[in-house]
Amino acid sequence: MTEPLILQPKHLITADACVIWLHGLGADRFDFEPVAQMLMASLTTTRFILPQAPTRAVTVNGGYEMPSWYDIKAMSPGSRAIDEDELEGSAQHVLDLIEDQIQAGIQPQRIFLAGFSQGGAVVYHTAFVKAQQALGGVIALSTYAPTFAAGGRVAESQRAIPALCLHGTQDTVVPYSMGRTAHDWLKDQNVTVTWHEYPMGHEVLPKEIKDIAAWLAARLG
Repeated sequence: MTEPLILQPKHLITADACVIWLHGLGADRFDFEPVAQMLMASLTTTRFILPQAPTRAVTVNGGYEMPSWYDIKAMSPGSRAIDEDELEGSAQHVLDLIEDQIQAGIQPQRIFLAGFSQGGAVVYHTAFVKAQQALGGVIALSTYAPTFAAGGRVAESQRAIPALCLHGTQDTVVPYSMGRTAHDWLKDQNVTVTWHEYPMGHEVLPKEIKDIAAWLAARLG
């Protein structure tokens, strides 16, 4: 994969916290750089890592090649048929990035995963299906959870990962109901989960960024 974009805290030799932020389908690692910079204004000891999805064919987009964390084979109003092997590969990439940060001296409880749309689906899968240890938290923007199966259970360590779920009430790309279903599943698993909704489509608003900053600050001190 392409090397991630890494934003380091200013005036510090080392960071003591990290946010790994995944972009959405068709975007790239620079997509959320302005958002990361805004958050770093108050989170002054936090490193931001923005990975780049590989370029691959996306079936629902006519097979056109674009940055994609996994292929989407079919869509319906409430679900997605995806390439689960590619999702697993993307989740493993995130787990490798997490391990790199731990080896660099950052405690797992100060490592956060964030993702928009398809990137959020990878983040959900990584944290609540694959992770073997408690992380600082998950920020899920305008996204869904294709691998949160009915009757499935999260591990005790995963249950300790808080989640912030944010969604637009007018989202026509990832319907509001899909975001809410993921939130409700986590709540049923006794995960500490917070929901914010906004009068927006498939996008990010300044108010949303402020809510994310406050949520992160409350956990990072």
